[in-house]
Amino acid sequence: MEKIINSNFKNFISGYSIEVIPRSAAKIESFAEILPKDTRVYIAHIQDEEIEAMVATAKRLYEEGFNVMPHIPARMIKNHSMLYDWISMYQNEAGVNEALLLAGGSNTPIGDFDSSIQLIESGLFDKAGFKRLHIAGHPEGCRDIDPDGGCKNVSAALSWKQEFSKRTDASMAINTQFCFDAEVVKEWAENIRKSGIDIPIHIGIAGPAKLQTLLKFSLECGVGASMKVLTKRAKDITKLLLPYEPTQIINALAIFKDNFPDFNIEQVHFFPLGGIKHTVDWVNEVHRDDLQKA
Repeated sequence: MEKIINSNFKNFISGYSIEVIPRSAAKIESFAEILPKDTRVYIAHIQDEEIEAMVATAKRLYEEGFNVMPHIPARMIKNHSMLYDWISMYQNEAGVNEALLLAGGSNTPIGDFDSSIQLIESGLFDKAGFKRLHIAGHPEGCRDIDPDGGCKNVSAALSWKQEFSKRTDASMAINTQFCFDAEVVKEWAENIRKSGIDIPIHIGIAGPAKLQTLLKFSLECGVGASMKVLTKRAKDITKLLLPYEPTQIINALAIFKDNFPDFNIEQVHFFPLGGIKHTVDWVNEVHRDDLQKA
């Protein structure tokens, strides 16, 4: 494990959430044996994945004692009837009462919904009694939303959701895409704070994985400038074959949080790109080992 410098590193990752997909979850014999009780587990909705598989995974996790938060991707939903059916299945079959609302990875909607705002405006989550609604955040922008590479549309959407959070009793958080550069994260978080957004941030962090795996997912997910952290590592022959660990970015963010307690990152959200158990084992090792001081 890479050297940990900040004494509050453990505190910063405590209470983390983690993301799974049905086929990766199926490889875990018992989540209760590896994850802390009440961990929030997100279920990512992969294109062409049957809703029945998503709901079955949600039910299993709920029965094992976890807070389950499925992705609801707007652009994969045909109409209000389909959205109602999804919400009902998650709620009635799997005890779900919270969701991550996002546009979804597709550039072209298959039906009536194009954005998470439209999902919220449907009123169906409110009618179903969903009191926790998370939204997507993009520290490096999102070309699906701002094709020109800017942040105009993303910023406008965040402002709308900020206003929504103030006029309703919905509990909200911004769950971000993974990033590799702490400076990029700090600048983005500060910019949205200055624009009046005080919704708590759950920062996306890629779990430990092979460098090739991270590069592949980064390209697929549109990770931008922070990829230089990976490409720089790839050029270092001493690190090329070593697995990546998120120690550096978490350490930098934890130090910043120490110095600026009002820093609006509330917790860490892990993308277990190298495997669920691999990520959980890494977190558990952090908590077991004595911290080393520089």
